[in-house]
Amino acid sequence: MTTHPSLPTLRPLLDPSPEYAKWRTEEPIRRVTIWGDNSPWLVTRHEDARAVLADPRFSADATRDGFPGFRPQSPPRAPGQFFMMDPPDHTRLRRVLIPDFTFRRIEQLRPAIARICGELLDAMTADGATTADLVEAYALPLPSLAICELLGVPYEDHDFFQRQARAFSSLSSGPDEMMAARKALHAYLGELLDRRGREPADDLLSRLARDRVATGEISAPEAVGIASLLLVAGHETTANMFPLAVVAMLRHPPQLAALRADPALWPGAVEELLRHLTVAHSGLRRVATEDVEVAGVRIRAGEGVVVALQAANRDPSVFADPDTLDVRRGASGHLAFGHGLHQCVGQSLARAELQVGLPALFDRLPGLRLTAPPEDFALTMATVHGVRSLPVGW
Repeated sequence: MTTHPSLPTLRPLLDPSPEYAKWRTEEPIRRVTIWGDNSPWLVTRHEDARAVLADPRFSADATRDGFPGFRPQSPPRAPGQFFMMDPPDHTRLRRVLIPDFTFRRIEQLRPAIARICGELLDAMTADGATTADLVEAYALPLPSLAICELLGVPYEDHDFFQRQARAFSSLSSGPDEMMAARKALHAYLGELLDRRGREPADDLLSRLARDRVATGEISAPEAVGIASLLLVAGHETTANMFPLAVVAMLRHPPQLAALRADPALWPGAVEELLRHLTVAHSGLRRVATEDVEVAGVRIRAGEGVVVALQAANRDPSVFADPDTLDVRRGASGHLAFGHGLHQCVGQSLARAELQVGLPALFDRLPGLRLTAPPEDFALTMATVHGVRSLPVGW
């Protein structure tokens, strides 16, 4: 039996796993082992990543034989989990979210995001406080509050749903633990959906109950699955991205000074941070439905593919001097949110949270600094890269 190198699960704080640069140069499409004898193809170049993610012959359906899951055993796909589906089910379920995630709708949320940021910063600095855990005090509650406001989920329940999200995304969780977390979260959201059906409000859960479930367009379990996906993904990724972005900016004082001198640079800086950090470090998974040739490599039907976004976003053929953080770069074309039909539906919300939340933090706390060395930070060890805490002072 041929042995292949293992897919990296650990990485430095702000950079991709070092193996990716070597593989991207020497063998940009190669076999790797993710567990047992499961050895999908790994794609590391930007051009090839876009090709795979845009090609309908590569399926996102996790129930297909050969799909390269994160673990030998995972709970079966839940109703409504459209990111693990192909058209037409993917199209049918995703389109019910489009009205709530348009650019215009997210722009209308910016005042609420700014208010949340101000309230969190008030709490951080109350009574003359000069230190905090930035994850607990700001990075985690900011996206959690925002997605709760959009969905219509009571924020006072955040400890509960964040605990379930951690259990489901941790690479150390077993199938029983993951299934228990899913059941608990789905039961909670199912009760909330029923309540919104009887007592609608101006929120996404109410619109799912009234306009989609009541009309028969989608089922109640599908609506619960959609809400679960949004609740978990809507806070998990940004909550991990935020503290890493803060560390990156504090490590590059001239870049931060440029942003303070010209706040109009912040939107572009957020794109560069998304590219540079790429927190979705376990890659996007696909399986070939027929034989496909990519960059001269034949991938046969039933063979899995892992698209390494963190490698593609450091591809020097697309981004000059890719390992350097440059807030003036103009990082359009990065793949931090994926590409093609399955590109992240919530990317406008994530951008708004970062574009509002980062400058608010640095403006309010101009002396912000780390109070522990980065090598002491505990990593999340999950499908989304991040730190469990970030001790800061000001």
